[in-house]
Amino acid sequence: MKRFSKWCALLCSAVIVFGVGSVAKASSPTIKEGVFADQDSLAGMTAEEADAMIREKIARMGNSQVTLLVAGGHEVTVTADALGIEWANPEIVQEASRLGTEGNVIQRYKAMKDLQFENKTYEVQLEFDVGAINDVLVEQCTKYDQKPLNASLSRVDGAFQITEGQVGYELDVESSIDVIYDYLEHSWDGKDCRIQLTVAEERPHGMAADLAEVTDLLGSFTTDYSTSNSNRSGNVANGCNKINGTLLFPGEEFSATETVSPFTAANGYSMAGAYLNGKVVQSMGGGICQVSSTLYNAVLLAELAVTDRSPHSMVVTYVDCSADAAIAEDAGKDFKFVNSTDYPIYIEGYTKNKKITFNIYGKETRPADRTILYESEILEKTEPTIDLITADPSKPLGYVSTEAAHIGYKARLWKIVKEGGKEVSREIVNNSKYNVSPRSAVVGVATDEAWKYEEIMAAIGTYNLEHVKVVIGLLLQPAEQ
Repeated sequence: MKRFSKWCALLCSAVIVFGVGSVAKASSPTIKEGVFADQDSLAGMTAEEADAMIREKIARMGNSQVTLLVAGGHEVTVTADALGIEWANPEIVQEASRLGTEGNVIQRYKAMKDLQFENKTYEVQLEFDVGAINDVLVEQCTKYDQKPLNASLSRVDGAFQITEGQVGYELDVESSIDVIYDYLEHSWDGKDCRIQLTVAEERPHGMAADLAEVTDLLGSFTTDYSTSNSNRSGNVANGCNKINGTLLFPGEEFSATETVSPFTAANGYSMAGAYLNGKVVQSMGGGICQVSSTLYNAVLLAELAVTDRSPHSMVVTYVDCSADAAIAEDAGKDFKFVNSTDYPIYIEGYTKNKKITFNIYGKETRPADRTILYESEILEKTEPTIDLITADPSKPLGYVSTEAAHIGYKARLWKIVKEGGKEVSREIVNNSKYNVSPRSAVVGVATDEAWKYEEIMAAIGTYNLEHVKVVIGLLLQPAEQ
């Protein structure tokens, strides 16, 4: 009986509070006292009024300034609207409006009693447009990225000058999207804010302190091109200038072909003599191999690690056998070496009085009494046995154009190390083969006299240029009267 009486009392109280049937439904429901959206009370509002209030608040939040901290200490300020702010859970308004109005009398009464003891707070959840955030980062923030700039070294009037490098910065867009989204969704109070983005810092490869170590001459070599014509001389000077000022940090590789090519007029080159198939032909950039060969010898004296070197097809005159380094863009020949020291190296190149010089500077770590000597050893020598003579019917009898022969060699280059004046090691640097090429000549054979034509052709058939010259002299003598 007591339990029944208590239930009746509760029911009566609920009826008094809520009314019954159509009377309760006739009134427009408003949100009950003690219901909040975040810290804002919704009490007494209809669902439409609460929805409008929250949307107005989010609109004000959309005008808040969001300052993004990007590369190099720069800042980019945008509104939350620009980041695509939206209300993620508008359904909470309907839930709030139904609280205390749904269910049977007992359920509604209980909900009201609960609100008297503890407020019901609905969390207003926000969401942002990832695409809009990405656009802001890419269009407004990445422009402050900067690539690292190595410290640079130059040599002016015999002294080194150092230019400091700069640190590189690059915005990590994907990570920064997550940072922005996470902060705005979970930590933001809707007011102006500052967000540190994810910026990767890349230190320059070389700093001024590293370049200050470059003080010592490690290797130097000079060759002469005084017999070269103006075109070849210009090619040598042009190639030298392209290498001058090269700075290599430890472990970096140098490629002569990449540095001095392409061999075009636009890149400063002219037509000059070069080797091709055992002959000297006119080629764009002819003479460039004297540049790479001079540098090769300086590199050897500096004891840097040579990674690619090829001999010429025939011997050259400006360095000993096996001391040359040919480069040929089309033939795939290159001269490469690595800075195998623990410090930067600087290559100085210059031409003066038709001589080309390369100096390699770095930090000397070799013993003071250590000296390096390179010796060329001829292993085999092959003399040409015949002359290659070509008859040219477009040239008159007596015309002779000659190209010198080239002796064939097999050679070896030795590296000899001395310490305190005594030889401590001797090792082979390379083995090289140079092709034999006969002396060649073009001989004019045009004449109105058949017997003279037959004589000169017979002489050409001997493959002996000296004999051909004797015959020409006889045929050109005036006829006896």
